[in-house]
Parts: sequence; structure tokens; C-alpha cells
Amino acid sequence: MTRAACPGSFDPVTNGHLDIIRRSASLFDEVVVAVGINDSKRVMFNTAERVALLEEVLADLGNVRVETFSGLLVDFCVANDVSAIVKGLRAVSDFDYELQMAQMNSTLSQVDTLFMPTSPEYSFLASSLVKEVARHGGDVSGLVPSTVLSALEARIGEGG
Repeated sequence: MTRAACPGSFDPVTNGHLDIIRRSASLFDEVVVAVGINDSKRVMFNTAERVALLEEVLADLGNVRVETFSGLLVDFCVANDVSAIVKGLRAVSDFDYELQMAQMNSTLSQVDTLFMPTSPEYSFLASSLVKEVARHGGDVSGLVPSTVLSALEARIGEGG
């Protein structure tokens, strides 16, 4: 069985994330969406909320599961028999950073990193941008699933 990981913070999950995850699910027997826990990172949604949102929007994919991890991603991959990390690339600037990470990961484990270009309609999309636009009243309905949009609106209404 070939198993891949699609890692990220997913704060919140966007249609760009879902595009990479869905495309990965068509290429691998199983995809583990690996939600990173980073206590030093300021997030809008806590870990449990991010996992729940991901599980809801990915429920139609039988070969995708959502897990959390802390520490090194490659340690998570080895522990979960993951042979490949799939990273979405939006622009050349993403490649510069992700290549360094992939090379570091390859020195630490036998886990390969595969780069998948985002679909053109999502090439500008980032969770931080979605949160910023939503906080200022902009329409992000075309950028996130409806479940996530509702959660964003509720959180912003709470002052988040």
C-alpha cells in the first residue's frame, strides 16, 4: 500500500488545500492529512476544530484520514508507514523553501517529497490571506468550503 502525507496547519483549510489533497488521493492508496501542532503559532482555530473541519470536508474520500502530529514530520511519516510527503506549490518562492525542507527531510529519513503545482485558480490562495480578507469583511465564499466559511464567520463574529 502506498501512503502519502499532505501536511499543513490548515488554519483554515482552503479550496487550494482540498485540491492538493483530492488530487493526491487519486494517486495514492491512502492519504494522511497531517495537521501540525505548533504551540508557538497563533491560530484562529484550535487543533480539534481544524481536524473536525477537515474530516467534514473530506468525508467523501474513503482513502483519506486526518491525523495530528507534533515534532518532525518525517518522524510522523516513519511511524505511520508514509513513503511520500506531498507539498503543493503556488509559486517559485514556495519551491525555494520547500526544496530546503525536502532535502533536510531526505537526510533524516527515507521519506520522499513530491511537489504538486496548485491548480491555476488557487495559485494565490493562502490561509493567512483568507483570514485577513474575512476579518475585513471581504467575500471569501469562493475560497473555502461552505462549512469552513460558516466557521470563519462565527469566529470573526466572536472577535477572532
